[in-house]
Amino acid sequence: MSSFQTHISPLLFLDLSLLTMLVLVAFAMLRSRQLFAVVMLSGIYSLLSAAFFVSLDAVDVAFTEAAVGAGVSTVLMLGGMLLTARREKPVTPGRAPVALAVVLATGAALIYATIDMPAFGDPHSPANSSIGQMYVDETPNDIAVPNIVTAVLASYRGFDTLGETMVIFTAGVAVILLLGIGSVRGGRRIADRDEDE
Repeated sequence: MSSFQTHISPLLFLDLSLLTMLVLVAFAMLRSRQLFAVVMLSGIYSLLSAAFFVSLDAVDVAFTEAAVGAGVSTVLMLGGMLLTARREKPVTPGRAPVALAVVLATGAALIYATIDMPAFGDPHSPANSSIGQMYVDETPNDIAVPNIVTAVLASYRGFDTLGETMVIFTAGVAVILLLGIGSVRGGRRIADRDEDE
């Protein structure tokens, strides 16, 4: 009589827990009608996504998700809420056959495009057989960073990453300037009028 033992690694349990929390937070965002709650839940969703990326050893993606998703986006949405109502207006559910057709056509095209993709981890795929293999072989010798993706973004593509950071910062400053300090009071008056109606 043989007994089978199933061993679940702590990392797999952590990944499943994070994915479960992501689904629950997304469902709560869909059900909520309070805009402030939706903004806060979106920040929580971004933080959970960043933690999930860290568990996948993609620290660079996690840092971007935490900074942009949970940080900048949450601040900009809260600033935008000053110019709008606090609660979503009730909308009667209806059918949109054109939108459904567009979504189905786009999904079918994306699924069709994945047929020609190489298998996950295929060593003979174009990404792994040419320049990708060179980065895998040379990165430990060139840069003392254990994560190859982080090494590529922080060193090989350092100036490009700096440019992307400047673009995000400039966009954030532009949105803050467009919101304006004087328009906040008017936005509150508009929001208060919407709540009274």
